[in-house]
Amino acid sequence: MIVKHNLKVFISLLLLFFIKTSYGVFHPFIFVPGDGGSQVEAKLNKSSAVHYICGKTSTDYFNIWLNLELLVPVVIDCWIDNIKLVYNNETRKTENTPGVDIRIPGFGGTETVEWLDPSHASSGAYFKDIANELVGLGHVRNVTLKGAPYDFRKAPNENQDYFIQLKDLIEKTYNENNQTSVILLAHSMGGPMTQYFLNMQKQSWKDKYIKSLVALSGAWGGSVKAVKVYAIGDDLGSYVLNQRTMKQEQITNPSLAWLMPSSHFWQKDEVLVETDIKNYTLANIEEYFIDVDYPDGWEMYKDTQPHSLSLGAPGVEVHCLYGTDVPTVEKLIYKPGKFYDTPSFVNGDGDGTVNRRSLEGCMSWVKQQKQRVYARPLPKVDHMSILSNPNVLQYIANLVNTI
Repeated sequence: MIVKHNLKVFISLLLLFFIKTSYGVFHPFIFVPGDGGSQVEAKLNKSSAVHYICGKTSTDYFNIWLNLELLVPVVIDCWIDNIKLVYNNETRKTENTPGVDIRIPGFGGTETVEWLDPSHASSGAYFKDIANELVGLGHVRNVTLKGAPYDFRKAPNENQDYFIQLKDLIEKTYNENNQTSVILLAHSMGGPMTQYFLNMQKQSWKDKYIKSLVALSGAWGGSVKAVKVYAIGDDLGSYVLNQRTMKQEQITNPSLAWLMPSSHFWQKDEVLVETDIKNYTLANIEEYFIDVDYPDGWEMYKDTQPHSLSLGAPGVEVHCLYGTDVPTVEKLIYKPGKFYDTPSFVNGDGDGTVNRRSLEGCMSWVKQQKQRVYARPLPKVDHMSILSNPNVLQYIANLVNTI
């Protein structure tokens, strides 16, 4: 087994040497996923379960995200109880359900961010097409291509250990590749997570270790969709899933509170939810959390606000690609006396998940930093299909070829 591993490493290094001598030095890539973009594993040792069909113990860790077999009716109740978070008002942090141990596998490799489903079911493909494109150009998985998965349920205030790991991975990747600066490629929430990380670093460190940030569908200013999830949940675009069932897990994630619309992108008096009794804006958002019967959401919102989505420019070259002209919720409207029913939606421009004003937040950095900021709107490209869009793959290929 050790011999096979050493042989594999030797072949990878030999291939990398051939690449460097044939094509010049490649800037290595590190993939930073967004919300839902990392595999999650769980190990159980529970004293009770929500249903008689739910297991209470497991001998080892098993895949809990993305595992479609756990999202079928009835079984999904077990899944929710295992993956949801419990807010602790004293520590101001979340905890796993008692008896559940959660871990994020595969840090440093690409496998668990290329495929969210370990079985490689097509529905679980994530960074797979981008990785294949880069491999076709000569990159090598786990050598010049790395992955940095994290617990996407949590916001930056609960991911400080991750940022330490990410910095170490960047420095390690830099040294493994002949002191060549790294390209960070982030998707969705991974964009502001990377922005937050870069704002933690000294400029001299960034000048040395970071070549650029390539951001796809960056949720720089949050999204009104987060408001919708607190109200009725989200079915993740699947006809099989029930959004109100999914809501039971989704609202326990501090990352959802972090992705609420930012006051730097939305006016304080701009109506987000309209009812016959009162309207909800960022000015009275506390009342919204109370009225949807989730006061813990307000506590998480307060906890994550010091880690604002509106941080300053990252101080590195940025390539910002995002979809436009896809109907994206801008406001929820409830019929009189029907606040707990399904609302209607007023849609605006965006990528179907993130509003355009948020997607274009990176453009504000043009005047805030000396490093170049490139923006590429992609008409009719939605939030997830951007990961396999031919124009995006070509953009990345051109970026590699012109370095």
